[in-house]
Amino acid sequence: MSEVNMWEFENKYFEQGIEWVCGVDEAGRGCLAGPVCAAAVILPANIVIPGLNDSKKISDKKRRELYPVIKEQALAYSIAFASHREIDSVNILQATFLAMERAINGLKIKPEIALIDGNRAKDFGVPVETIIGGDGCSASIAAASVLAKVTRDDVMLEMAKTYPGYAFEIHKGYGTKAHYAALTQMGPCEIHRMTFLKKFYGEK
Repeated sequence: MSEVNMWEFENKYFEQGIEWVCGVDEAGRGCLAGPVCAAAVILPANIVIPGLNDSKKISDKKRRELYPVIKEQALAYSIAFASHREIDSVNILQATFLAMERAINGLKIKPEIALIDGNRAKDFGVPVETIIGGDGCSASIAAASVLAKVTRDDVMLEMAKTYPGYAFEIHKGYGTKAHYAALTQMGPCEIHRMTFLKKFYGEK
């Protein structure tokens, strides 16, 4: 999808006189370890950031090239987390909403509408529109997806130093064969989401 079409959802609100449109996305929701990270971004209307797309569709190198550009060009951005403990306490969906709410509340500009990637949301204190596949068709959500992904990856790179042997630096906490092999050999570490491992360990 071209950069022009990436503004379809935002333009709908701009045409209504709404100025502050915020994109929100998360990273790490499906991981076995570490926090879930959310970002909220308000971009200038119809700005072109070459290569901006769903963070899952571009390389780590490209994401890291876009990361400072998005931060520099954004009118406002905020990045927030919900910890592995919070995920275990309230479940991953509610923890994701918690991280998103923290990101939205952290913006220096209060958004008039928040575009949320996916099909579920909650009352974030601002009007919301959920967009399935939004990170691939909304510039604001795509920008948020890049910030969330790079930030969380960097957290897991640091966790790899603290908890060696799990290869967090490679899989970033996702459930790869290598990750499960490490869990079999060493058991979980401090940052594992134990509610995600109940089935693996045969717990009820």
